[in-house]
Amino acid sequence: MYTARKMARLNLTSIQLIVLFYLAAVIVATLLLSLPYTHKPGMEWSFIDAFFTAVSAVSVTGLTVVSTADTFSTFGVFVLAFILQFGGIGIMTLGTFIWLVFRKRIGLKERQLIMTDQNRGTFTGLVALMKQILVLILIFEAVGTLLLGIYFLSYFPTWQEAFLQGFFGAVSATTNAGFDITGESLIPFAQDYYVQTINMILLILGAIGFPVLIETKEFLLNKKRDTHFRFSLFTKLTTVTFFSLLVIGALLIYLFERNHFFTGMSWHETFFYSLFQSVTTRNGGLATMDVNEFTTPTQLLLSLFMFIGASPSSVGGGIRTTTFAIVLLTIFAFARGRNSIKVFHREIDNYDMIKSFVVVVVAMLVCGTAVIALSASEPFSLMAIVFEVCSAFGTTGLSMGITPELSTFGKVVIIIVMFIGRIGIFSFLFLLRGHEATTESYHYPKERVIIG
Repeated sequence: MYTARKMARLNLTSIQLIVLFYLAAVIVATLLLSLPYTHKPGMEWSFIDAFFTAVSAVSVTGLTVVSTADTFSTFGVFVLAFILQFGGIGIMTLGTFIWLVFRKRIGLKERQLIMTDQNRGTFTGLVALMKQILVLILIFEAVGTLLLGIYFLSYFPTWQEAFLQGFFGAVSATTNAGFDITGESLIPFAQDYYVQTINMILLILGAIGFPVLIETKEFLLNKKRDTHFRFSLFTKLTTVTFFSLLVIGALLIYLFERNHFFTGMSWHETFFYSLFQSVTTRNGGLATMDVNEFTTPTQLLLSLFMFIGASPSSVGGGIRTTTFAIVLLTIFAFARGRNSIKVFHREIDNYDMIKSFVVVVVAMLVCGTAVIALSASEPFSLMAIVFEVCSAFGTTGLSMGITPELSTFGKVVIIIVMFIGRIGIFSFLFLLRGHEATTESYHYPKERVIIG
């Protein structure tokens, strides 16, 4: 709290402060991951590798230049899990928890930071929101740890190892981090539908958006009390878009691969392979197979879904599901000669329509620039580079295996893309602009121009 107020005197905007806090988190994470106790004996790595891993952890991406299982000690695994909490839940959520523990007053500046970090448009109920987010995530992780840890007793020789795998797997899935300590992601469980189902549930809970989870909880509580409850437009639009993308993604993966990777497989194998890869592209980064075995159309499809990413106010990155939905609805409305978007008996604000197109265009420019830079510096195929960049921007963590082979320049490019994907396009733009909003004092006469 004191730090936030002290930094406010520097005349920094709330977005600039949030970005500085995330940069500080990356620096602290780099130092923690560089401690000798976090590594296995004889393991050495460069500063750029430690920095890359720190950014990947804080942005809950999961792209790694080293093997997590071969690099980190048990202590290091817990340190990495702690960093994932900061990245997934958000700096200000855990910051709010610390302020409450020490009974610090949460003032206007702190509430502005919370509002910015959670992409909210109002100060109402921010502290209560932070409490609910933290409680929900911890409950999901605790239940996931128990369900996976007990089940893993049949996989691992000791209960300590089984519950360590269960704990880290639950944290990684809930925060959509994509890190693993199996050494092979979820490939060892490609035929274990129980492990896949638990992971898919945790991935969805982390990526669908905190407001959706909170409203769902309130709906269930109100249903018990037999009182009326109305879901917000955000929750309706987010939920429909999120699950539509999951279903469409799974169906397209099956159609693209039915005569290729899925040849000779049973119906349940193709179902779970298709569904899991569709779920994990929302922001998960975990995989039950090597994506190099997919055909190019499927790899392009996965890249598109990673570019879209998770929902707003979630643990994920990308352009976000609501942005994608509003862009599609705007195009559809324009094609039908309408000047407004009407959905779920509500009308989308014109400013939100403009913001959605700005996000998409800037995201394409960021990813396009990164692809060109990597194509000029790295010896990999264009498909592998596009896949890597979309994974970094969507903070997903899936890879075609080129991450450890990137040059120092290539790693820096991916670091920048991961960081932008975590803070969001608007934070990136406002960081450059220096102000979150401007009021124009004058206007010129309007004139139409030829477009298209």
